[in-house]
Amino acid sequence: VQLQASGGGLAQAGGSLRLSCAASGFSLDNYALGWFRQAPGKEREGVSCITGGDDKTYYADSTKGRFTISRDTTKNTVYLQMNSLKPEDTAVYYCAADSSGRFSDYSRAYDYWGQGTLVTVSS
Repeated sequence: VQLQASGGGLAQAGGSLRLSCAASGFSLDNYALGWFRQAPGKEREGVSCITGGDDKTYYADSTKGRFTISRDTTKNTVYLQMNSLKPEDTAVYYCAADSSGRFSDYSRAYDYWGQGTLVTVSS
């Protein structure tokens, strides 16, 4: 069972990046999937979540209107499209899967975690 996050990198303020998180060893279909981030010296925070089954989406206030979470069941992958990036979006981004399928922005609710991918936004 593994989650593999990718797509991080360096972007300028106002730019875009798309993060991917591919699952292996299990199907993401009915899992709630979340993206979290952790900036240097700060606690890990929830960025976005998509629930299992009905694909309802949730966003942190700081990312609403700029980030979009989506799921591709054929590729067993979850994405985070990040637009209008700001320097304060700089962090290591983690994907996570929760077998309950329910929304949560609480990291301990999640069963599986990806390894993290670094996003750096320059001003």
